Amino acid sequence: MNRPLIGVTTYLVPAAWGVWTETQAALLPVPYSAQVQLAGGIAAMLPPGDPGTADDVVSRLDGLVVSGGPDVDPARYGAPRDPRTDPAPTERDGWELALIAAALRQRVPLLGICRGMQLLNIACGGDLVQHLPDTVGHEGHSPTPGAYSVHPVVPVPGTRLAGLLGESAMNVPTYHHQGAHRLGAGLVASAHHTDGTVEAVEPAEPAGGFVLGVQWHPEQGTDLRLFQALVQAAVNEGSGARTAPVPG
Repeated sequence: MNRPLIGVTTYLVPAAWGVWTETQAALLPVPYSAQVQLAGGIAAMLPPGDPGTADDVVSRLDGLVVSGGPDVDPARYGAPRDPRTDPAPTERDGWELALIAAALRQRVPLLGICRGMQLLNIACGGDLVQHLPDTVGHEGHSPTPGAYSVHPVVPVPGTRLAGLLGESAMNVPTYHHQGAHRLGAGLVASAHHTDGTVEAVEPAEPAGGFVLGVQWHPEQGTDLRLFQALVQAAVNEGSGARTAPVPG
């Protein structure tokens, strides 16, 4: 069996290495590609590009991971910008929203991580809380700047996520100050923090294939189950399966 090709979106930021300094570089923290590879897939970096090419790009993939990163531009969900929201990553927002829309249309398995979950919610018409401490009254979702923390999440019984991870509370790596507010059309919450924050979303009707967004950072832990589920779905539902001859 061929290993499925999993596209992973990247950051677009200034960077420096050795004697070189670039005003813009496409970067991806190694744990994303490492988890895809450990789960049995081939990781392909997808730097921001022309949103008009998203359907073509996605058609060549077996699965898609939309990675974490800076806050989404509030204009994408019709809200004024909170002063604590990051500067708008315009090029990346447009690219990743186009990839998500293409994946949903083509039924390509999709895993959204942190920012990726938020973009999935926005792509379906939802919106975000721009600063969670104002809502939940604590800094527990990202207590230390530049360092991942751990907090509990509780899967919702009967959801795809609970089927993958079980229904008991579990501790997960976290780093975010925003979260889902109004859920997009067709999405349901499939995990919550103990403070009520939505920590995962998925389609209410799973017939459209593997689509899952998690607010935490599974790539920063050792639990491979979400990546394994994505890779298995990519084997079953990805480009190879979509183009395979119909038996008989």
